[in-house]
Amino acid sequence: MTDVAIRWSNDSFSGDLAFEVGRLVTDDGLHTAIFLSLFTDARAREDDRLPDEGADPRGWWGNAFSLVAGRELGSRLWLLAREKITAVTVERARVYAVEALAWLKDDGIVSGLAVEATRMNAQMIALKIVIDRPEGPSRQVYDFVWEASL
Repeated sequence: MTDVAIRWSNDSFSGDLAFEVGRLVTDDGLHTAIFLSLFTDARAREDDRLPDEGADPRGWWGNAFSLVAGRELGSRLWLLAREKITAVTVERARVYAVEALAWLKDDGIVSGLAVEATRMNAQMIALKIVIDRPEGPSRQVYDFVWEASL
């Protein structure tokens, strides 16, 4: 599986298409799949507390065309945008990341998946994604930094 590479910047807390010598970079698709799964906004659930009362429950428009009924791409990390970074918030970030990445295991793309979340400071959570592939390089680690907007 090859895809256009999207690279995360821990400096700007954002991702963008990767270019080298004026050409789009490709990767095995897994990094891009993880990036999009974590940082595309999933629709809030009915019982989720929105960051602002009456706010838009978001959700990605592409989920309207999902090939698997009921499956949505994205995470609920955006719900934490105005939360204080406490132990409870860090655990919620970990759970939201696990939920967002579960499809990789369901589809057999990865054979193992672990997510670690760590509080870096008052506004940042580090997410470490460790996956095992059924074929190819067996263990891969992906690191992302998520920043709350207080």
